[in-house]
Amino acid sequence: MAEADTLSDYLVKHPVFAGLTPTQTKLIVSYASEIEFKPGQRVFQRDFDAQEFFIVRKGSVAIEVPAIDGESLKIQTVGDGSLLGWSWFIPPYRWSFDARAVTPSTVISVDGQKLRQACDADTKLGYHLIKRFAMLMAERLNAARVEAMRHYGSL
Repeated sequence: MAEADTLSDYLVKHPVFAGLTPTQTKLIVSYASEIEFKPGQRVFQRDFDAQEFFIVRKGSVAIEVPAIDGESLKIQTVGDGSLLGWSWFIPPYRWSFDARAVTPSTVISVDGQKLRQACDADTKLGYHLIKRFAMLMAERLNAARVEAMRHYGSL
């Protein structure tokens, strides 16, 4: 996906939306906007409301588990094309992790509230998206497990 692509062109080509109808993809594009983050700037924070999800268009973002005392545990760093956040889709709609830009980053924000309503109205859309976001959940939870074991000396 070329950087010069419009937001619409980029999202239409993004693998997470592969197999959706043009109408479904157009609807998702209508809920999307781009946001710039500076290094160290928080994209989202654990236990806060999750009303969107993100796609890293350019840059890198660290997924972290906040510590009670000291530095957060970085579980994964994701880059161009990566999805951030499943919490917009699963009640109670609260972030499970922190996310922070590592490098200057451009991310696409998709309004999760509107998309949940669209999924309720179009269950095929909801089914396609839950399959994709379930894979993301499994990937993040596995990365958290591996990093926790590494951090605490089990690996």
